[in-house]
Amino acid sequence: MNIPGELIPIVLFISIAATAIGVPLAKAYAKRIEKLPREPQIPADVTARLDRMEHAIDAIAIEIERISEGQRFTTKLLSERADKAAVSHLPERAS
Repeated sequence: MNIPGELIPIVLFISIAATAIGVPLAKAYAKRIEKLPREPQIPADVTARLDRMEHAIDAIAIEIERISEGQRFTTKLLSERADKAAVSHLPERAS
């Protein structure tokens, strides 16, 4: 392959010009990308709706806890009643 001697300086100057123009453009593009918000912006109406849902879920959790407390109390009462009934039906031993 025979490359003419005049072609080398032309390619050199074109490369320098492309680098001189391309580096600032690449830096500007990188800054533009970095300035974009990383987290998506949530609209105000969605935020308000999520707050209402959070309060509703908390209220439901409290009610479920009350129901489970009532169930535990009822189970305890029924268990005690069954124990007392079992004890009263046992015949007394003759000493």
